[in-house]
Amino acid sequence: MKAIALENPGRNYRLELTEISKPRPGVDEILIKVAAAGINRADILQAQGAYPPPSGAPQTLGLEVSGHVAETGANAGNYQVGDAVCALLSGGGYAEYAIAPVECVLPLPSSLDLIDAAALPEALFTAWTNIAETGRLKPGETLLVHGGASGIGVAAIQMFAVLGHTVFATAGSDEKCRLCETLGARRAINYRKEDFVAVARELTQGKGVDVILDMVGGDYVQRNMTAAALWGRIVNIAYQNGAKVALDLNPMLRKRLTLAATTLRARTATEKGMIRDALSEKIWPLVAAGRVRPVVDRRFDLSAAQAAHQHMASGDHAGKILLIPD
Repeated sequence: MKAIALENPGRNYRLELTEISKPRPGVDEILIKVAAAGINRADILQAQGAYPPPSGAPQTLGLEVSGHVAETGANAGNYQVGDAVCALLSGGGYAEYAIAPVECVLPLPSSLDLIDAAALPEALFTAWTNIAETGRLKPGETLLVHGGASGIGVAAIQMFAVLGHTVFATAGSDEKCRLCETLGARRAINYRKEDFVAVARELTQGKGVDVILDMVGGDYVQRNMTAAALWGRIVNIAYQNGAKVALDLNPMLRKRLTLAATTLRARTATEKGMIRDALSEKIWPLVAAGRVRPVVDRRFDLSAAQAAHQHMASGDHAGKILLIPD
């Protein structure tokens, strides 16, 4: 089958179309004929040598796909060959076929476009586990999403706005801010023009924000503490502006803050399956109804994976970037 091979990992990595053997599913796995694969920041980090795959994961890039079931393992539940699905992967998505643990698969409602569905798994799993579970967002509480126009950001805004929360977001242009507000953000803050700390505190009448989802890191770590409410929870899922910072931790004491950081990829299939079950109950009906939808920036042919990575690295995108097998 065709797949993307990572050559020369590091700063000058190359992504090249090649031929590899088609994988076979294990007893608890599903083989998916890929209609589309989502691109994630983690793919770029892996290609640069900064985010190695967990033990046992495929070396091929790609953490989420949509497509049709091509083959099932003996314990693959009720899925049948030909079923339309999307899935979270530990790797291997940049290919014509990919393996997914049955715990990480979601059936597609008829209302959802098969290709666009590849934009959902990584974003929904990540947003839910970090905001609803780690962040413990409760009814009536406020949420600030940094990177609001990112793949995770557009999903988080929709999910929690539809669930009734007041959601704020940051983004790097007026156009991206308008997108965030269209998706349900009460107010989007252009961080190039405004101080998100001051705006967030003003919007909450000085109280601060209850839960903050941060993929920026760097000086945002300290600033988030100032923006957070009493008993606030700050959850870091990436450090795009740097992981090493000098901090004044006194605000954590005074406000009784919780500062957490998590990753998703290395969790077991059982752990991911628990997230899938929560999504199936709370979010998937909203997806079927069109109230939470994929936001796709661009589609690229699989053979143009290098150009797709360059587009993501430029920061010009809003929503997800997808690869389509040739």
